[in-house]
Amino acid sequence: MAERRSCVRCEQVCLRPTDARGFTLIEVMVALAVFSLAALALIRLEGATIRSTALLGDTTLAQMVARNVAVEAITASSPPALGQAAGVEQNGGRAWRWVRVVRRAGDSDVLRIDVSVLDAGGRALGRLTMIRPPQPAVTVS
Repeated sequence: MAERRSCVRCEQVCLRPTDARGFTLIEVMVALAVFSLAALALIRLEGATIRSTALLGDTTLAQMVARNVAVEAITASSPPALGQAAGVEQNGGRAWRWVRVVRRAGDSDVLRIDVSVLDAGGRALGRLTMIRPPQPAVTVS
């Protein structure tokens, strides 16, 4: 219910509700607590997104290195030696360590080539398996 009062300064009659009230301190504090929890959740989500984006970039470059090493072994004029080989390849401005394992696929001259690309901590970021078919014998006449 509004009550009529006259302002002392401007000498006008104004309506001022007697039961009007604002937010209490507890209501404001609860609202701030809810807002801060939501803001913290969004900040953590952004951090996780940034980390996963960086990992995705590293994984993509590692896959490119694995593909380069495997294609080099497949297209070489002579088949790679059986067993394990390791090396370093530059790609994307970084040095990538790779490990290549060559073994026979069955009893034929078909070779299975497994390539793993490792990060600085030794964790495999990229893996690739390719098959090198038997090369036909070249006869020189």
